[in-house]
Amino acid sequence: MKSATYVERSNRPLRTYAMLFLAFLYVPVLFLPLFSFNDSLYVTFPLKAFTTKWYAQMLANEPMHAALMNSIRVGAASALFATILGVFGAKAVTRYRMPGRKPVVFTIMLPLVIPGIIMGVALLILMSRLGIPLSLYTVTLGHVLICVPFSMATLIARFEGFDKSMEEAAADLGDNAWWAFWRVTFPIVFPGILASLLLCFTISFDEFIMAFFLSSTEPTLPIYIWGQLRFPQKLPGVIALGSVILVVSFVVVFVSQWLRGRGVAQIPGEGR
Repeated sequence: MKSATYVERSNRPLRTYAMLFLAFLYVPVLFLPLFSFNDSLYVTFPLKAFTTKWYAQMLANEPMHAALMNSIRVGAASALFATILGVFGAKAVTRYRMPGRKPVVFTIMLPLVIPGIIMGVALLILMSRLGIPLSLYTVTLGHVLICVPFSMATLIARFEGFDKSMEEAAADLGDNAWWAFWRVTFPIVFPGILASLLLCFTISFDEFIMAFFLSSTEPTLPIYIWGQLRFPQKLPGVIALGSVILVVSFVVVFVSQWLRGRGVAQIPGEGR
């Protein structure tokens, strides 16, 4: 009893620190939806009056809609290709004895630690040297590069969690490697795949630096928002859009992590 009380008391400073840290991160962000309902061009206290006209302005903004569709297309393509590469990569490093496995995984994970501006400049130089015109395709390529490590990190845990003998049993029953993957492996790792898709889409949708260096005349939504910040009269509409993106991003990330945790919990033998 005394030991439990001591542990609880020793954890109080850590919990206090965690709460202060979360408040420092998220309280400023929570002011965004608050100001999106303020009937004023300026972000100031006290609030002038309640209004929803900035959301109506946002819905009537055609260039914003075009940028939003660009971000959705780039995000969907980036999430799909990054997850496909992540599936093959995670299966390779967890199922086979590869020479130089650790250096390979380290190289794949490098975009997590290299500053985005360095990656953006490097890819811009590469595209110009190869004569590839900047477009949404080059933005997608850059986003795939930074999303693959997140996909791998999500899927490696999933592949390492279930019993390999299930694949061996499928092979003993006559399935080749391809059919064993589709009939046995894919259904088991599907929650992880879905979590990877949602996570990679969110990362690509919110990404700015790669899009800044690799986009052309078709801006993604973060690039469009950055361009609108120069005009005070358009700031409230941007704040309204930011509030919507904040809510949607939170829901997508929450669902992806819930699916990932649910998938791990359903792995046969997990938790024993």
